[in-house]
Amino acid sequence: MTFFNACIFFIGGTIFGSFINVLVLRYNTGLSFVSGRSKCFSCGKTLHSHELIPLFSFIFLGGKCSACKSTISYQYPLVEFITGVLFVLTFLRFGITSALPFYLVIVSTLVAISVYDLKHMIIPDGMVFFFDAVAFIFLLASHQFNVLSMPTLLDFWSGLILFAFFAFLWLISAGKWMGFGDAKLALGIGWFLGFYLGISAIMLAFWIGATVSLLILGLQRLNISRFGLTMKSEIPFAPFIILGFFLEFFIGWNLFIIMHIVQ
Repeated sequence: MTFFNACIFFIGGTIFGSFINVLVLRYNTGLSFVSGRSKCFSCGKTLHSHELIPLFSFIFLGGKCSACKSTISYQYPLVEFITGVLFVLTFLRFGITSALPFYLVIVSTLVAISVYDLKHMIIPDGMVFFFDAVAFIFLLASHQFNVLSMPTLLDFWSGLILFAFFAFLWLISAGKWMGFGDAKLALGIGWFLGFYLGISAIMLAFWIGATVSLLILGLQRLNISRFGLTMKSEIPFAPFIILGFFLEFFIGWNLFIIMHIVQ
C-alpha cells in the first residue's frame, strides 16, 4: 500500500511540476497560466494532449517538437521529476495527515520560486508573498498561537529575525550581496521551520552556495566548466535557501545541537 501511494504521489507531483513549468514561463508575461492552450515557443504549434504528459511526452518526442524539431528545454522533465520526488518524500516523511496539503503547497511553491530565480535572477513577489502567507497560516494552525507561549513566540520572531538579517545584508551592500527577495523568502522559512531549524536551513544555504561556487570556479580554472563565473558574478541565492529548507524539512538537522555534540 505504501508503494502504491508513493506512485500516486509521484504521478501527482509530476503533474504539479508540469503546471509549475507553465507558471514559470507565463508569470509576468500577460499570459494566463490557468487557461490557454500550450504551444511550441519556436513554431507556435498548439500541443495536443499526448504531447503534454509529464515526463513521458519528452521521452517519446525525443526532446524535440514534433512539428519544427526544435529542442525542448530539459527544464520541463527535470522540474516534473524533481517535484514528483519531493511529493513522494513529503508523503513518506509525514504520511497522510491533515497537514499534508499545506506541505505539498509549500513544496510546489518553493520549486516554482527556485526555478523562476534560476531562469530570471529574481524572486517574484506574488510567489514569495504566497509562500509567506501559507507559512504564517501554518504557524498559527500548527502551534495554536498563544501570546503567552514562549516557543510559539520564538517561532514567530524567527521569521522576522531571518528577514532582518537578509534585509540588513541587502541594505548595507546596496543589493550587491543579496537581493531583497531573499529577505522575503527567509521570512516564510523562519515561520514554517521555526527558530532553530530556520537558522540551520540558512546556514546550510550559505555553506552549500559557497561550496558550489568554489567548485565551479575550480572547474573553470581547469577549463572543465563553461559557466563563466567570476568572483563578481551574480548568483541566484534562492535555490540554495530552498535546498537548505528541504534538508531541514525532510531531515530536521538542528545544527546548534550537532555543533554542541561535536564540541
